[in-house]
Amino acid sequence: MDNSVLVVGGGIAGLALARALRERDVPVEIAERGGSETGGLAINLPGNAITALTALGVGEGLRKLGRPTQRREYRSARDRVLFAVDEDDFWGPEARPRCVRRKDLLALLADGLDVPRRSPGAVESVRRAPAGAEAIFSDDTSQRYGFIAGADGVRSAVRTSLFGAASTRQSLLSAASWRFMAPNPGVDCWTVWSGDGGAFLLLPVDEHEVYGYASGVRGGPIGTDPSWLRETFGDFPDPVRAVLASIEKDPGTLYHSPIEEVRAASWASGRCALIGDAAHATAPVWAQGAALAVEDALVLSGLLAGGDWDTVGARYEAKRRDRVTHVQTATDRFSRAAGLPTWLRNPLMPVIGPRVYKEAYGSLRTLDLK
Repeated sequence: MDNSVLVVGGGIAGLALARALRERDVPVEIAERGGSETGGLAINLPGNAITALTALGVGEGLRKLGRPTQRREYRSARDRVLFAVDEDDFWGPEARPRCVRRKDLLALLADGLDVPRRSPGAVESVRRAPAGAEAIFSDDTSQRYGFIAGADGVRSAVRTSLFGAASTRQSLLSAASWRFMAPNPGVDCWTVWSGDGGAFLLLPVDEHEVYGYASGVRGGPIGTDPSWLRETFGDFPDPVRAVLASIEKDPGTLYHSPIEEVRAASWASGRCALIGDAAHATAPVWAQGAALAVEDALVLSGLLAGGDWDTVGARYEAKRRDRVTHVQTATDRFSRAAGLPTWLRNPLMPVIGPRVYKEAYGSLRTLDLK
């Protein structure tokens, strides 16, 4: 019996939890299946992600990465500004949103983190055990731990072994997305163009490069052929066309993936709990994947440091459920609005857009870790 915490997954959620536990002198070990295929892409960090990462102790290093996002613009397919948001004013200087390269954020979270790594690290399943939990690894060995945290993403082996595989669903917004990095075509803020067929987001990582995200807006399949991008966005404004031309020259920079959501009825069982996407993956409408994951890590680590591990999972879920439900509800609401025909959506957006933004993010500006 090992009385440490096993963190299953070495992505943002897993590293954040391991770091938070180490700061609280809770013994911790990481088991990681392998590297991420999206390590070369970027990530949008809204204000509550900045607040959580600062609470984790990496705020100073974070300010050296990427670029602040001071403004959002929602535009039509003909380049008309439907509405804009001053994010600097909304979040304030201490929680200013940023766009950073994912690999840089992972490196920041791993920097100085002296935590044992299980080798081989692939966890095939977990099960409850007396006064602990047991992990079964890919080499058919097993080990008991005092607590197991599943930070292993949408296709979580921890979630599946505890609760079954019925928790995932296709996003209401779109079945899949294309993500990429490209030379900056002159975009200076978070900018999305939306038409009847899809939405195209560009977000500067620095003066020279943008992170791009493209998806449908009415659900349904999006195939793995990149020609969908040209067919859907070929008549969009100049910045979009410039990026399309760039990625067509180097299609190896494109990453296609389904947009899957996790709506799990429970996140905890005995001395096991799920955090991040393993518990509540949500379409990236409000860019809450990393933000909620780090918040989860801070809350769960604080409870584990306080003792009584038999009740930690239930207390963690009770503390986090309402906040996550708020994000899921806001995501569904915006996804349905985005799927309206443009003749209806575009006149409505200047009126409802700023209000929806404030409703989605307003309650996220404060973080309760007690």
